[in-house]
Amino acid sequence: MMSLQNAVKDLPSTRILLANEFENGPKMDPLKVIQIYEASDWETFIDEWVHSLKSTYISVMRPTGAGDKGIDIAGFCDADQLLGTWDNHQCKHYNAPLSFGVIAPEIGKMLWYSFSGVYKAPRACRFIAPKGASTSLSLLLTNADELKAKVLAEWSKAISGKITSTGPVTLDGKFLAYVNEFDFRIFSAEQPRTIIEAHSKTPYHRGRFGGGLPSRPRPDAVPAEIEEAEATYTSKLLDAYAEHKSETVAEVSHLDRWANLKTHFQRAREAFYHAESLRIFVREKVEPGTFEGFQTEILDGIMDTYDGEHADGYRRVTAVTDKAQSLILDAHPLNRSAFPTDRRGICHQLANDGKLTWRRS
Repeated sequence: MMSLQNAVKDLPSTRILLANEFENGPKMDPLKVIQIYEASDWETFIDEWVHSLKSTYISVMRPTGAGDKGIDIAGFCDADQLLGTWDNHQCKHYNAPLSFGVIAPEIGKMLWYSFSGVYKAPRACRFIAPKGASTSLSLLLTNADELKAKVLAEWSKAISGKITSTGPVTLDGKFLAYVNEFDFRIFSAEQPRTIIEAHSKTPYHRGRFGGGLPSRPRPDAVPAEIEEAEATYTSKLLDAYAEHKSETVAEVSHLDRWANLKTHFQRAREAFYHAESLRIFVREKVEPGTFEGFQTEILDGIMDTYDGEHADGYRRVTAVTDKAQSLILDAHPLNRSAFPTDRRGICHQLANDGKLTWRRS
């Protein structure tokens, strides 16, 4: 009979499967993930990265369909766009590393259409593929003179008939002179690991590859004076207190008469700023709209409580914020990063945005 010890040794896995891996599968190397993308997904992945380069480009263009004239994703450095300073990012998704035969027609398009005045030659033309470039192509791209010689030698066979749909482009006359003077140093091939690292700085990265959010910094101290941005939700709180006490509460100083309301107001401000710190923290780390989606989930979850019968506005706000704390929102990507204080603060953000009002009369 096989012993338990030998049986364990014969198991196919040599590691302990964690709970999240059991549910979602093991963590995959991003380099392997990008290799199974469809071509359109790969282009979208690169588009996400280029769009994030706010300090480099003032705008980005991604032509779709036929007739793109060799432009996959263009990053513009000035208002002149294709007639100004710009970079071209050529997205190639193949089962093997890029070869000269793959990129040669794209080089031809850059040469022909810039010569024809359709656009100014880009500052850089980067070929980006999930398996990078072959060794021979990588070496070729490091030597502009050899690359030019290769393009000239292979023009008729590998490039001429692949530029336009109207017929071959002949390399002669003024066009030949243009090619001979062209700066072939603009052409390069990016390493996939380099692109993944660059993409990791975008708000789209965690949605593609996981990893969760880093630890949050502590929120800044609440300002002693109420800021202009707080005017709406704090005014609604004072109205709720006034209804609760059946007295006029026009100023924060009026709360000095009621210790519980004064501390509630302070906690509300702390919660608001806590939620604001979460909003700012995730702004550059998750896809646009993620925080707003979390607000919507909370709004949807508290509406029955909000619309219920309450003795006054103060009772309504405490019931709503209590409900917000207890909501189960496990499906939302920000759930694990949001503390109970954030959830209460989001209620005050919603009041500040005009979506909640505590006093009904």
